[in-house]
Amino acid sequence: MVDRCLLRPTVSTDLPALVALERSSFSDPWTAEQLGEAIADEAAIALVLEEQGEVVGSVLARVVADEAEILTIAVSPTHRRRGLGRRMLDAAVADSAARGAQTVWLEVRHSNRAAREMYLGAGFVAAGVRRGYYRRPPEDAIVLCHRIVPAASDGAPLQ
Repeated sequence: MVDRCLLRPTVSTDLPALVALERSSFSDPWTAEQLGEAIADEAAIALVLEEQGEVVGSVLARVVADEAEILTIAVSPTHRRRGLGRRMLDAAVADSAARGAQTVWLEVRHSNRAAREMYLGAGFVAAGVRRGYYRRPPEDAIVLCHRIVPAASDGAPLQ
């Protein structure tokens, strides 16, 4: 399938679409205020996927020192199973690496098998469990970690 989606930085006018996307994707979605604050954070990585003028996916992450955290990633229910989540995840990890992150962390619902498979396929590994992390409905979160391997440049050996 040809990917007709444009991956671009999030802008403030995307906020209503992000709120709708969160509501259609999660039982305990982020609020407009939470999303707005996350996007405005200077440490933020905020990207959207747009198809024919419609926001169909988003990823929010942040980088602090040498660590990054994927805060939220969502794909519209009508656009799932096309690799769009993986595309945004890969972009967020690459941007994190470019900003100096060596490790990327995230939490995922234990019951979200599709997301867990995507993360594991992208090189994330289980690092722990946060008991009762999610509220609606109550559920444990699996903590996943991805260690970024620096690319060799100019023929220099990796250490």
